[in-house]
Amino acid sequence: MSTAHPTPTYPDLVQALADRGLLTARWRRVFEAVPRSRFVPARVWRQLADRCEPVVGTEQWLALVNSDEPVVTQLDDGAGGGPGVATSSNSMPSMVARMLGLLQVEDGQRVVEIGTGTGYVAALLCERLGDDLVHSVELDPVVARQAADALAQAGYRPYLRVGDGEQPWPGLGLVDRLIATCALRHVPYALLRQVRPGGVLVAPLAREFWSGALVQLHLQDDGTAIGPFRGGATYMPMRSHRAPDLHEVRGKGRARAAGLDPGRLLDLGFALYAGARLPGVRLIHQNTPEGVQVWATHEDGGAATAATGEEVWQYGPGFLWEEIEQVWWEYETVGRPDAEQFGLTVTDRGQQVWLRDPSAVIRPARV
Repeated sequence: MSTAHPTPTYPDLVQALADRGLLTARWRRVFEAVPRSRFVPARVWRQLADRCEPVVGTEQWLALVNSDEPVVTQLDDGAGGGPGVATSSNSMPSMVARMLGLLQVEDGQRVVEIGTGTGYVAALLCERLGDDLVHSVELDPVVARQAADALAQAGYRPYLRVGDGEQPWPGLGLVDRLIATCALRHVPYALLRQVRPGGVLVAPLAREFWSGALVQLHLQDDGTAIGPFRGGATYMPMRSHRAPDLHEVRGKGRARAAGLDPGRLLDLGFALYAGARLPGVRLIHQNTPEGVQVWATHEDGGAATAATGEEVWQYGPGFLWEEIEQVWWEYETVGRPDAEQFGLTVTDRGQQVWLRDPSAVIRPARV
């Protein structure tokens, strides 16, 4: 008896998204009309925990494309002989559905997409709104050309531009919606000035303290943007927003007992709180057989690493682990809020994270 599983189909994928409540009836019709396979090139990779694995064979390609997984479409910015780091992809369909739902588009509204990628999201927007209302910008000229070809072959002709998505689209004027499909370290205020009052911006933020999170911002009459975080999101960063995972570490190691299981830090609500309280601190992790190991660094050269069931090691100036523990106890005191109780305000002076109300700004612990 054969134990082989049938290759999943795109209708199966759309049905699964609908079953999870991620598609309204209108968006379901849009997704059904735009097969993902039209926008995924033949040469792709699957993202694993520690590397990108080439996908070989038509059946394996179809299985990946018709699954709710990201599909890596470029390594090392297209340069040969690199370390094999993913630099462009076709995003998880469930994440695409979430972001398009948060965008709250209505008939007749103009949309700008930052990061054309394969062209799949632009095609979905064209199917929903019409070609003339969709604008998409891509920095990489090779990626942009492939997307333009795929869009044209599928019958869509949005306005496309090769350029820096961090800057407003020249001559475009105000738009109703803006969606970024690459992660931002911060929301550039120049982009907000392209969105009309009452408009909506949806983007993944690459927070330094471990997390990536979606934010949904609503533009106010005074040019301020305010809105909640809407769950986790892991996207490749905009190229101008790339940064090393950790800072350079200085000094010899000092051991001490851990007062906090490092696994407790890997909560999106805590990551948003700690990121606001400890600006300049970066934290990454990896799973271990016993639990997790985390590494934290500060821009002043201080650092700490901790693993489940082991001592903490600290380096350089200060006592970074004690600062992290203190912020954890603060987080406990305010009720261990989940991520969706946090929000973001962006003005021409910068951005601030708040808890439960825009007036309750979380201030840095370090002055």
